[in-house]
Amino acid sequence: MLRYTLSAAFVSVFLLSSFFIENEPAPNPGAAKTARENYQTYCSSCHGEKVEAFVDRKWKHGNSKSDLITSISGGYPDLGMPTWKATLSATEIDQLADLILESLKNVDQYKFTSKPTSNVFSSDGQTVKLDTVATGLGSPWGLAFLPNNELLITDRSGDIYRVDQSRHKTKVSGGPTVLAEGQGGLLDVVLHPDFAKNQFVYLSYSAVKNEGDQKLSTTAIMRARLAGNALTDQKVIFEALPYAKTRHHYGSRMAFDKKGYLFVSVGERGNEKENPQSIANDLGKIHRLYEDGRIPEDNPFVNDKSAHASIYSYGHRNPQGMLLNQATGEIWTTEHGPRGGDELNIIKKGANYGWPVICYGINYDGKPITNLSAKEGMEQPLTYWLPSIAPSGMTFVESAKYPGWKGNLLIGSLRFQYLNRCVMNGNKVVKQENLLKNIGRLRNVKLGPDGYLYVSVEDPGYVFKLMPVNQ
Repeated sequence: MLRYTLSAAFVSVFLLSSFFIENEPAPNPGAAKTARENYQTYCSSCHGEKVEAFVDRKWKHGNSKSDLITSISGGYPDLGMPTWKATLSATEIDQLADLILESLKNVDQYKFTSKPTSNVFSSDGQTVKLDTVATGLGSPWGLAFLPNNELLITDRSGDIYRVDQSRHKTKVSGGPTVLAEGQGGLLDVVLHPDFAKNQFVYLSYSAVKNEGDQKLSTTAIMRARLAGNALTDQKVIFEALPYAKTRHHYGSRMAFDKKGYLFVSVGERGNEKENPQSIANDLGKIHRLYEDGRIPEDNPFVNDKSAHASIYSYGHRNPQGMLLNQATGEIWTTEHGPRGGDELNIIKKGANYGWPVICYGINYDGKPITNLSAKEGMEQPLTYWLPSIAPSGMTFVESAKYPGWKGNLLIGSLRFQYLNRCVMNGNKVVKQENLLKNIGRLRNVKLGPDGYLYVSVEDPGYVFKLMPVNQ
């Protein structure tokens, strides 16, 4: 009789929370389970597969151990939170509270309480000093290095700047018309591999058009020639279709590989249900083009009449970092997850990267997106971040000027305002460190031809050169 009563209580709780799984066996209160096993069994259907993602939230009822024990034990049935004291023992509830508290430390490590008081930053094996290259910017999105140690900077507002050796900043005319709303605007900039001969510059941006009474936008690529402080011979070589009414998830990074192909990232524009898993549109994809926008004949879907021929990989959410790994010739990307589940990926021809079928994060409202983090036929990331750090630009440290970071991968964090250092062993991330803490929303990091690292932060926007300091 007692066994029946407990099972009935369990069923009623799941019906109340609208997450009852049909035919799932009733729990056995006598079977000892770890806190993580109990989280998977009783909590993950409402709060997501990874407790590390769940804890990255606002706590309505407190997050001290006593608060957590009260919430788990008594629940908040009117708000959809079941009562678990009839299902879990006091010890199991105590251990579950400890698991949540331990996971909270993973979020707290990013809560830098104070702004830097010096322009010198020390790390594990390397100290650097910030040298200011450019000021008076809003959101310096793209950085490209011209001959003679000059720098091209794109500002999301739509402005392009040329910075000479004396750090004098001049506006460049002739850029595209952009929709600088939400996450849109003038975004990345790269140079043609043979820039010294042809002077070609590539700009990614949020293009805009009016359709009826709606203003629509998409990710587009313009190629132009740089002549002094002006762009000429402008040509739009790529336009992601369809246009959308949203103002976010443009992706918009570019990189040339060693064969001269241009890779372009395009976000799914917030339409996760239709765009990323369909090869019948350009959104939520990595595209591969010839330098003039033509489609390579060996692109993976070029012979599929239902597909867009420029697609190289799909199942992406919002890839805002992209580079060529000079050592291997591979294209690497960073990708924004929702609440958790940011990814570092190597792009493979024709591969499906899973969004939103698989994901390591949860939605912004705290509800699960999917119960799957892996599925056959879908790629796994090299690493992922819980909580979300909002990764953007990235670079490999291939310069002897930074012996303590040689061979490392550096990635900008927008959310937590620091530079993420990944120590690599081949394609495996074996260690991470937070650099330049609380410097600002770190939008981009690039290794210049002079062997120095450059970073850009936004709102207010600066570009800094990282000068090694003798230790």
